Amino acid sequence: MEPEGEGRLPSRGDGTGSGDTEEKKVALMRIFVEGKDPAAKEVDNFMLRRFLRARDLDIEKASFLFLKYLKWRRTAVPNGFISEAEIRNDLSLKKVFMQGFDKTGQPIVVAFGAKHYHSKRNMNEFSSFVIYVLDRICARMPTGQEKFTCIGDLKGWGLSNCDIRACIAALDIMQNYYPERLGRVFLVHVPYLFMKAWKIIYPFIDKNTRKKFVFVEDKNLRATLLEDIDDNQLPEIYGGKLPLVPIQDPDPLDPTHVALRDDN
Repeated sequence: MEPEGEGRLPSRGDGTGSGDTEEKKVALMRIFVEGKDPAAKEVDNFMLRRFLRARDLDIEKASFLFLKYLKWRRTAVPNGFISEAEIRNDLSLKKVFMQGFDKTGQPIVVAFGAKHYHSKRNMNEFSSFVIYVLDRICARMPTGQEKFTCIGDLKGWGLSNCDIRACIAALDIMQNYYPERLGRVFLVHVPYLFMKAWKIIYPFIDKNTRKKFVFVEDKNLRATLLEDIDDNQLPEIYGGKLPLVPIQDPDPLDPTHVALRDDN
């Protein structure tokens, strides 16, 4: 499950607690969760720390969230990964791409809202698609990196693309089962109609996640993105130099990319 190094845990770096405090709490959390579920022994301290941070260093709340994750993972991903055969419909729409890294080393994902259609969506497949995407992103993270940056492109988004249930399901998966993975979301080309849907979705976004969403004005799009992403890592469609690569394809420019493809 998302293997990472087992070195000393660094401090959070945002004034919420020292590394020593987190290490002690992670150690206590490990004792508790391993006593409840032996599968907890397979994960590293970095994963436990993400769950701990997601619950503001509350060991009890973090432990129950993590145990919920272990139970969910066995049911939602019984084979340990989502095969492309399970999500052919969502992959065929080519609505998620992954290419480049931001200035902090976070991999960049670009999602096109106008390529998702409510009428074509199967909820079970869509949930598996979300897991597939998040697993691919996590696999591409460099050593020492735990978060990713997302550009949510809503150009052309309309009523046929509005899928509140799918948005809430994706948020639930990301917030509860991939906590502290999201770095920032830049929402670009946002139509007025989307703001009506946003008012419905917003209450389902937890307080730690809400501050990660940034609405970008079209006139400031390239300049805003360049504050966090170098020109040679920015997708071509936003004035950068990198072509977009579908989420299911290996990144030809990234030799460290971990392929999880299943073509059978």
